[in-house]
Amino acid sequence: MTLLAFLPAFLGNLRGMQLLIVVLVILLLFGGKKIPELMRGLGKGINSFKQGLAEAKEEINKPIETEKSSADETKKD
Repeated sequence: MTLLAFLPAFLGNLRGMQLLIVVLVILLLFGGKKIPELMRGLGKGINSFKQGLAEAKEEINKPIETEKSSADETKKD
């Protein structure tokens, strides 16, 4: 899923001049030099979050697989 898929949900009511005002306020608050750093940090945070989700899914599925294999071994004996 991309950011563009979620963008309308967050900015659904912002049009034209309102969006321009939001961008200008962000520029005034953070400055032109800080915005790339903020976006880079946001990207790293999102990437870390996705990796954490993947690890959590693996951890959740791991005990299920080991329980199935141990159950299969006991049935064979």
